[in-house]
Amino acid sequence: MTDSSRPPRSGVVALTSAALASVMLAGLLTSCGSGGGGSGRSFTVALTEPDITSVPLMEAVDQVRAAGYDVTIEETAEPELAVEGLIRGDYQFSAEATGPALMAIARGAPLRIVADVVGNQWAVYGAAATGDCGDLDGRAFGIFSEGAMATAMVRQWIEEACPEGARPQFLTIGDSETRTQALLGGEITATALEQSDAAHLAKSAKGRSLKRLADFRQVFPGLHPQTVYADEGYLEEHPKPAQALIDALIDVQRKINEEPGHLAGLVREHLPDTYAEDDLEDIAAPYVEQKLFDAAALTPAGVQDTIDFFVDTGAIEPMDAAHVADLSFLDRNRAKRGGTS
Repeated sequence: MTDSSRPPRSGVVALTSAALASVMLAGLLTSCGSGGGGSGRSFTVALTEPDITSVPLMEAVDQVRAAGYDVTIEETAEPELAVEGLIRGDYQFSAEATGPALMAIARGAPLRIVADVVGNQWAVYGAAATGDCGDLDGRAFGIFSEGAMATAMVRQWIEEACPEGARPQFLTIGDSETRTQALLGGEITATALEQSDAAHLAKSAKGRSLKRLADFRQVFPGLHPQTVYADEGYLEEHPKPAQALIDALIDVQRKINEEPGHLAGLVREHLPDTYAEDDLEDIAAPYVEQKLFDAAALTPAGVQDTIDFFVDTGAIEPMDAAHVADLSFLDRNRAKRGGTS
């Protein structure tokens, strides 16, 4: 664990910007501003450490393969590497943290956001004795990394909701399971966890005794932390396979929301060794109950709200949603279904 305590905005902005600046420089110089990979019958999708939120897209890929497309899934260690690969033309699509994509676009990268991946599933959990965020002052707060989307939300929440001057001591603990265990063991006072981690907490008496200090879905209602983004040149040159992928993703997510048990079945098929069978149904259920999967829910207003969040953190300069996203594929899907999402 590394002590990374620092003022609320400068840390995440400085480290994330430095990492992305090197990515953009290498990528843009290599690609001259356009990747140029893929074809009308083939493309590659980059995923970062696939988990339950990746499963709908993995199933969508299988469906477009069945329709005759040659699709490859590549795994990357972090979203920044997926962004770099998109610029170079190694990948044509990725589905991960929105922040790296926005910061890349702000630096001139030819990327466009095209759909949602999963709703805001993050919440802050703290020790039972914690009254509110003011009680976190000087206490150990576990984060995934300085550049993580969850860390940006945590810092912004502390900036907006906590008493002036209240600052936790941020400790980097990359693995979510380790952060959960550290919270249960009293080694840290609070941390931000995904819905799947919260489901683990609910299975133990000690976990149920923890307090949910903030639900980021409510704190940042317009924010889309995870989105599908693509190489702009590929979208322009090959709209048909792009439409096929997005249509398939929307269909898969609709079936997940309509058929209880379908998500758990897809996890068993695509990530058979990731979750214990005894936990899988409990982990999958909240995603279905809260309808967290809705690729077509992304709107220009939602994109703008997400841009504005990062502007507020100081990570990017103001941009217009029309410059960042291409939602025409969602529009065509809605038109095909008679205007329904």
